[in-house]
Order: sequence, then C-alpha cells, then structure tokens
Amino acid sequence: MEERVTFESQGLKLSGILHIPDDMKPGEKRPACLVLHGFGSNKGSKAVISPAKLLESWGYIALRFDMRGCGDSEGPRAHIICLEQVEDTKGAVTYLQSRPEVDPTRIATAGHSFGAAVSVYAGGVDKRIAAVISSGGWGDGYTKFQLQHSKPGAWEKFTGTLERGKKLRAETGESIKIPRYDIVPIPEGMRGNLAPGSIMEFPLETVESMMAFRANDVVGNITPRPLMLLHASTDSVTPTEQSIVMFQKAGMPADLHLIADVDHFMFAEGNPMVTDIVRTWLKKRLGH
Repeated sequence: MEERVTFESQGLKLSGILHIPDDMKPGEKRPACLVLHGFGSNKGSKAVISPAKLLESWGYIALRFDMRGCGDSEGPRAHIICLEQVEDTKGAVTYLQSRPEVDPTRIATAGHSFGAAVSVYAGGVDKRIAAVISSGGWGDGYTKFQLQHSKPGAWEKFTGTLERGKKLRAETGESIKIPRYDIVPIPEGMRGNLAPGSIMEFPLETVESMMAFRANDVVGNITPRPLMLLHASTDSVTPTEQSIVMFQKAGMPADLHLIADVDHFMFAEGNPMVTDIVRTWLKKRLGH
C-alpha cells in the first residue's frame, strides 16, 4: 500500500510517499527505512521508487520524500543546502517514529548519491537512526569536486565560475545560477536516469554548501550502529574513492561493497547482486 503523507521540517511542509506492506497485522510494528533522493531530484526518481518498493516487498515500511525546495515540498525552489537536507532527514525520522506501524527503535536511512552523503551525515548526528546505507555517496565535497572536474582546465573553469559568482554577490547581493552539469558532470548517456522534474540549475549557495559538506567528519559517530557503503567499482559520476575513504574513517560494524557491472544509478538498475546484498544486510542488521 502507498500512502501520500506530509510532515514538517523546521516549519516547512515536506511531501512523501509511505510504503506499507500488505501483510501488516493490527497493532504490529515493523522496522522502517527512509529512502533519500539524489541531487536536486525528487521522490519520483527510479533510484528511490525501486528500493522503496523492494523494501515494502521484503516486509519493511519505507518512506520516500521530497527534500525542501524539491518536488512537491515547500521551501525556495532549487535552494539546496546540505545541512538543511540533514534536518529534513531528521524530521522524517521524527515522523516515522510517530507512525503506529513503525518500530521507533529500528529506523534506517538509505540514500543515493547526494542523498547517500546526507544519509551518512544524518546517521552521524542523529542516534535515533539505527542503520545507514549509502549508495554512490561522498564524504568530502571539496575533493569530490576536484575529482569530478579533473580534466585539463576543468577545475580552473569551475572555481573561476564560483569566484565570479562570489564577487557579483558581494557587489549586488544577487546569486548567480549554475547549470546542473557544470556542477556535477554526468555522461550524456546516463542523463536519462534523472527523475522528471529534476532541478537543472542551482544558486551559488548550493555549490558552496556542497563543497563544505564533510560526512567524513561524522561517519565515525555512527558506530556501534551499522553502516553499509555501496559504490560502483568504476563510477562515472561520484568518484569511487569517496566511499573507500568513508569506510576508512568509519567505526565498526561497517561494510564496503565495490560492485562491478553497475554504475552510479545502481539503485535504479535492478541489479540482482545489489538487491541480494541489501536484503541480506538489512535482515541481519534490523532483524526482519
């Protein structure tokens, strides 16, 4: 069963879809999982719909929702700030804990790409989160951008745009808009994985927040709660080393899976190996 829901985060109304298994018994409480969308995406992304439906089929309650400024949620459109998305995730945990079907002690977060970084950070600062899954995530925004803009002249072009934007903002108070693919390059053949309604340009403040965002600084706080990091062994969007470094900084128990034959949008690919890994790990860690 899918139920349209709303909940609040710092005074903003966020829009979500709650997946509830059909075999729920009256009075029963189940473990639940938040499924967090990627950069400027929304709850209609295949990268969140697919795992949410899988979770429901496995007997978990799942919530996919639009972060503030995205999809149907309130907040300034396209004004994507990493720490505000962490607050939205914490608000979603509060909402799930209020649901009578949910075991409030067994709520996990699972994020894709930008949502994966938010998932890890939220787990590091909110002890109510019982387990964390990251798919294609990143732990250091600055080094991520350096690697994403590593072609000759690309880093100079990227940082030059930011400097011009900062100068203009200081002079006029206005923020420049930067196209999505100038921020996070995605190969043309993979752009069809973006959800309908994805945001295609962002203010300078979004890029600044991403550069300063360091899930690496808090990933060690997740222990003794479990963490799983999934990454394509050759990721064409988010450098694979980002998950390797997060794993090195994490406490135990933590698992790192580098997977061949998938790419950045692995949650949308329906790869049976990924599905088996996630299902087995959740069963062990959340006990369902």
